[in-house]
Amino acid sequence: MDGAQLHFGWRVALLALCSVQLLALAVAVSRQDANRTANRILAAVLVVLSGVLTPYSIGFAGAYDAWRGLTFAPFAIPLALPPLLFGYTHALVRGRLPERFGLHLVPPGLQLAYALVCFALPLDLKWDWYTGGHDRFVSPLFDIALLVSLGLYAAASLRRLRDYRRDLAEARSDDDRFAAAWLSRVIVALVAVLAIYAAFTVWDWISGGIDYFQETGLYLGLAGIGLYLGVEGWRHAALRFPVPAAPSALDPATGPDWQAVAADFDARVREAGWAREPELGLPVLARRLATNTGRLSRAINQGLGMNFSAWINGLRAEAVAAALDAGSQDDLLTLAFDAGFSSKASFNRAFHARYGVAPSRYRRRVSDHEFPAPDAELRRAPG
Repeated sequence: MDGAQLHFGWRVALLALCSVQLLALAVAVSRQDANRTANRILAAVLVVLSGVLTPYSIGFAGAYDAWRGLTFAPFAIPLALPPLLFGYTHALVRGRLPERFGLHLVPPGLQLAYALVCFALPLDLKWDWYTGGHDRFVSPLFDIALLVSLGLYAAASLRRLRDYRRDLAEARSDDDRFAAAWLSRVIVALVAVLAIYAAFTVWDWISGGIDYFQETGLYLGLAGIGLYLGVEGWRHAALRFPVPAAPSALDPATGPDWQAVAADFDARVREAGWAREPELGLPVLARRLATNTGRLSRAINQGLGMNFSAWINGLRAEAVAAALDAGSQDDLLTLAFDAGFSSKASFNRAFHARYGVAPSRYRRRVSDHEFPAPDAELRRAPG
């Protein structure tokens, strides 16, 4: 050990505890049956984060001074974090990994291969390279590659979320239950990792180099993000993420009068009361209307000027308004759930889009006989 001694201070204890917790969470998440592909990718993210923390938890203990042969030990492969987090968001919303996902893992694979080659070098040569060419050229290159990768994959994840929201709104009437909350938090975590790495990288460049102990905040921040992803990922492991079905082939552009077709569909849905079903989706409704999803989707978009979710939730808002007009004294949420809404937020949003006021204000105006007739065109506003 060359006379070096190990020191187990608070940094070692805290980072080591976080590493162990991340590994435990990885095991727990990977064993969840629902969203299996996504959960296994998240487990891989947690394992990578544990590996990123490891050099610092043992480094603060003095392990590298005691055993210089540990230099370049392939614990930390941070270039794996951006593609894995992107793969997790993609697997949640699409039910599968991105196409050619193996290509996304080439940069972290090269980083791992580089570490293994350097780790196998003779001790003196290894140390000379670590304090020379690696420190001056390779390490900054890896830092830049990580920042670029984090930025690109954060942007790609945001596009996935935007597309998923759009696709759900075109195919489901309960789309608000799935799209935003957890996926948005995962992307925020990805952006947070980018921000932390960028801040410390810029600090390192401006200051002319920061020492091992000054990087404590970086790794505590990464540990916090990792534990958050692990705990919340485990809590959301079985959350439903319906994959919107691709619409059938649309009719030619020289097809029918879409406003007339939409009016017919609208009248039939109103008469049957199908909008009261909370999980009503485009494929189910298309079968009931004896048409295909492409024709129904085009009728809604071109004939009504809105998406599927806005149309169905508009009908539900009209049902609540009709009950209020008839003098119903039931609680607003009771009326909303009876009409087919699945949440208070979606009810308030759809009602305001349809009538331009909140449901509670509509009720007050109706009871005071002051509420003017609603503008029929409000229902045509895109959701």
